[in-house]
Amino acid sequence: MVDRPNKPSAIDASTIDPQPQVSIATDSSKVSAKLPTGDSVEVLLHGATVTSWKTKGQENLWLSEKAVLDGSKAVRGGIPVVFPVFGPPPANHSTSNLPQHGFARNAHWEFLDKSTSESGPLSKKGGDDCVKLDFGLSPSSLSAEAREAWPHDFGLIYSVTLGRDGLQTMLNVRNEGKEPLEFQMLLHSYFKVKDVTKTTVTGLLGSSYIDKVLSPSGTQTESHANIPITSEIDRVYKSIPQDTTSIVEDGKPRFDVVRDSLSDTVVWNPWKEKAGGMSDFAPQDGYLRMVCVEVGSVAEWQKLEPGETFEGGQIVKSHI
Repeated sequence: MVDRPNKPSAIDASTIDPQPQVSIATDSSKVSAKLPTGDSVEVLLHGATVTSWKTKGQENLWLSEKAVLDGSKAVRGGIPVVFPVFGPPPANHSTSNLPQHGFARNAHWEFLDKSTSESGPLSKKGGDDCVKLDFGLSPSSLSAEAREAWPHDFGLIYSVTLGRDGLQTMLNVRNEGKEPLEFQMLLHSYFKVKDVTKTTVTGLLGSSYIDKVLSPSGTQTESHANIPITSEIDRVYKSIPQDTTSIVEDGKPRFDVVRDSLSDTVVWNPWKEKAGGMSDFAPQDGYLRMVCVEVGSVAEWQKLEPGETFEGGQIVKSHI
């Protein structure tokens, strides 16, 4: 045996930094990721819906106790993906035959891959503190009814990145057809709070918005630096000049929601009456412990020519 003068020493396994762990449920219904810190995320393949995101063992997202997780309807809570239309579709448009909020939140997505990144916005330690999960959706995954209602060739990739400093969710849309396509998209994030009556939303002062609670709805300008949630609220803020909208709980920062290549945000809480009319909303007073701050592109239509792509999303930071 040849003696090697510079023989490397054996690697001490105890010196190797723990790596993020990714697991797939035995029934292939969801994908989970966990960092060495214990921070975790769970994504249901139905709708590619993030149903849990924990920081330091504490849940950040609100999920209804009656949320339907078997794929028969959209999930009430977490972060549903809205595409290609927000709200009831308008008449005489390519989305007119689709249901409210489109089909993405009701479709079965494919888990594409997992990866770590040394250069992403949430990575700080060479990749061992950050893990990215990619999910895909194409026309072949849709029901015949959905394909007939929206007969476009497209490709969606939804990336969910868990890091020590937060959660990033990004939607990439590609027009794979021969005709232009128009769409809207939104990440319908339900954030968990202790008491919504002591919670405010900041970062929207001076922005124009449509108040959907009023009838008829009209465009107004936000005059509150700290928007209270003391009754039903359903507002679409558009062309917001700054990137960050924050949720403040009892005077202390709780979440920072940073838009990435998106200009609109919806603030929503159904309050008692509307929550009571939702069969999958529980507990009955659950509206007191949640608020939706939803980034998206919904005030106008995004248009993609054949071969073009669009990408937008959010980075959410949890202050615990």
